[in-house]
Amino acid sequence: MMQAMADLLYKDLGRMDYLAALAVQQRIVELKQRGALADVILFVEHPHVYTLGRGGKVANVLAAREVPVIGSSRGGDVTYHGPGQLVVYPLIDLRSKLRRDVHRYLRNLEMSAIRTLKDFGLEGIRRPPYTGIWVDNRKIAAIGIAVRRCITFHGLALNVNTDLSYFNRIIPCGLSWAEVTSMARELGKEQSAERVRDRFLIHFAEVFGYSDVKETDLAEDGGWKMEDCDSRSSIINPRPEAY
Repeated sequence: MMQAMADLLYKDLGRMDYLAALAVQQRIVELKQRGALADVILFVEHPHVYTLGRGGKVANVLAAREVPVIGSSRGGDVTYHGPGQLVVYPLIDLRSKLRRDVHRYLRNLEMSAIRTLKDFGLEGIRRPPYTGIWVDNRKIAAIGIAVRRCITFHGLALNVNTDLSYFNRIIPCGLSWAEVTSMARELGKEQSAERVRDRFLIHFAEVFGYSDVKETDLAEDGGWKMEDCDSRSSIINPRPEAY
């Protein structure tokens, strides 16, 4: 039976490879398209990886070296994921929650991050026409989403305690003028990733109007298989390479 759309399930996947996390998302999208699952938000930390969105330019990957570069079905150009970063993957049915309004969904996702940053004393802002969240002229969160039959996947990456030197090997989001920052850099010390995650979850639920938020392992809803990876995701640089 389909659960009420006022319900939000969440799961922290811990540290997980990018393609394995993508397989989890794809499984959940399938379940939601069959009406078998409430909306879900996943939290994850990826090992070092660069991802290239739809229409992204390989030329914006300057020197990946040992870090794999993976083609992605999300929007946007190239970005970095790695330890110390909070990656958020909301899997929401836009038909029930936002009446298929993707732009409103993006603004709500941005607002969730802005309110989270405010809890830590940081003023996050939008910089139209660019997506993501900025502190002054420094980008602190990147957003790249995809929608499959009205179900969202991919999402947002917030730099908490991220090693920002990895952004020097790419042109982040294809914006050569943009500086990248993190909460740790702005605040002068490392932050609790768990606290940032918890605050984000609270604000996400508030902004999107969920009345009931609960943790789940999703097992009762069919689970997932890590090998269920979309073969259309291309690996541009699958092996470590010396530069």
